[in-house]
Order: sequence, then C-alpha cells, then structure tokens
Amino acid sequence: MVVAIRADLAQGLDDTEKLVKGIGGECYSYVVNLADKDDIYRVAEKVHKEIGRVSLLINNAGVVSGQYLLDTPDHLIQRTFDVNVLAHIWTVKAFLPRMIEQNDGHIVTIASMAGQVGIAKLVDYCASKSAACGFDEALRLELEVRGAKGVNTSLICPYFIRSTGMFEQVNSRFVPQLNANEVADRVVSAIRTNEAVAVMPGYFRLLLPFKWVFPWPCLSEFLRRLVPDAVPVAPAPTSPIHSHPKPAPISAKPDSRPMTLAPPARHDRRV
Repeated sequence: MVVAIRADLAQGLDDTEKLVKGIGGECYSYVVNLADKDDIYRVAEKVHKEIGRVSLLINNAGVVSGQYLLDTPDHLIQRTFDVNVLAHIWTVKAFLPRMIEQNDGHIVTIASMAGQVGIAKLVDYCASKSAACGFDEALRLELEVRGAKGVNTSLICPYFIRSTGMFEQVNSRFVPQLNANEVADRVVSAIRTNEAVAVMPGYFRLLLPFKWVFPWPCLSEFLRRLVPDAVPVAPAPTSPIHSHPKPAPISAKPDSRPMTLAPPARHDRRV
C-alpha cells in the first residue's frame, strides 16, 4: 500500500510516516502548495513518475478564516477558495484521466455540514464547502454520463471536528464536536462501501430536509442556538498552504481511541 500524506508541520509528517510504516505500509510524501495550480500539476506528474497511477484521491485539506465577512481580508477569502474548492478541481484534473483509462478509482471530497447550512462568521467557509458539495455531485453525474462506472466518488459532510486546529473553541450546543479518529473510520467505511454521501452525525441526514420545509425565521433561530459562535477566537494568520495529500486525519489526542487500521478486504489502492 502506498500513502501520500498531508501535514502542515514536518513533525506531523514524520509521525504519520512512522505510523504507516509501523503497520507495514509503504509511505511517500510530497510537499505541494494547494493554492498554486501549477505546483499541484507539477507534483502530480512527479507522483505519476515515481509511484505510478493513483486510484484513490482524498481531498482533505481545508482552511478557515473565522471572522465576519466584512472583517475578513480579501487575501484570506481568496485562500479559502483556493484550498477548499479550486484545489479539489486541480487535483481531480491531474489524477482522474488515468482513473478513467483503467475504469477504476475513487475520489473523496471532505466537505462539511457547513456546506449544507450557513453559519455566522463562516460566510466564506460555508460558501467554499457548499461549492465542494456541488462539485462532488456534478462530478459523480458526469462520470456516469461518460460511462466511467468503475470510478466512484464520496462526499463527506461532518459536523465540527475536534483536534484539527480549525474549530477548537467553537461554541456548539446540543451536538458535541466529533472525534477525529471516529470521523477517519467513517471515511474509510464510506470508501470501502462506495457510499455516495456520508453525513456525520448520521441523524443530520434526517434533519436536513426540514431546511426546505420550515420558514426562514425558524431555521435561523435553530442555527443561531445550535452554534452561537463558531469561532470565538479568530485563528492566527497562516503562511501559504504547503501540504501533502492524505487519506484521512489520523492524529491522536490523549483522550481519543485508536483509529481502526485493519486492511481493506478489496485490492490495495494507491492514494
């Protein structure tokens, strides 16, 4: 098994490589600026030459500004769309042709419940995740129209996740933040079963239709009570995104259970 890994820090990269190799895996990592289309294409070509065809692509990178729209600098809004949306398009364009040639592949889009409903202080983030949801649905339909029945897509829409560095201090009522390792297990399950859309927690799938049934004042009141403040403390400005594509978040916290690492029943995927 070959895994390409995303990490914002060298230490995170080293830790992940040790974890993969510790369970007998083979690990390769590549640094790529996800806000730079040309760099994405360059690294993708390097991956093809050094590793071979990639049959599993998981677009997991994401950034958040966490401010009211009028307080958000333009360059942070641009960064949000570069990483959360456009990078998905560039990576898919880089790896999808060989998947179609072999009629075998899987593209996973890590979106968010914020792509299904709006939240204050997350205007640009919600817009980018909504675009990611639309991208996955349109891509899935386009693959069917082209007859690429062996290439599947999965859309992952989780609630706020702990231990990602993005929503550590979110003020959320009624619904607790998700455990990163449990989300990772859910992503693996969606891949193995070719699940089109995975919503976390699962009962949100039953609640989403009410968005189009109840009048806006009711929906607004519910959302404001559910998430009084998505980002009480705005994240510190960050440098341009340099990252490594990875299959799923696997960092562990002291109070987190280990992620399930049993090998899949079907043939190995190159990620």
